[in-house]
Amino acid sequence: MASLKIKKGDTVRIIAGKDKGTEGKVTSVDKKKGKVIVEGANMVTKHTKPSAQNANGGIIQMEAPLDISNVMYVHKGKPTRVGFKTEGDKKVRFAKSTGDVID
Repeated sequence: MASLKIKKGDTVRIIAGKDKGTEGKVTSVDKKKGKVIVEGANMVTKHTKPSAQNANGGIIQMEAPLDISNVMYVHKGKPTRVGFKTEGDKKVRFAKSTGDVID
């Protein structure tokens, strides 16, 4: 499986869907399904039964996963595509708009 260009902790901008234009931090990445959860975006209402964690149950607001193709990495305040290159013997991500190494 190819490595993903978006990682946990990255700041991303949503480019499609009901939250288009929203920026947030990636809280989790599901490599298998190609989904990401962005902090404060794609909020859904969920009805929960009483459990040990939530004694009363009820209606809660939570973030739903977005397809990874609907988010773009934000570098220096602007969304950019991400690429890979090797520096020495290490594979690193870089911003295609500026050529700067991300990590």
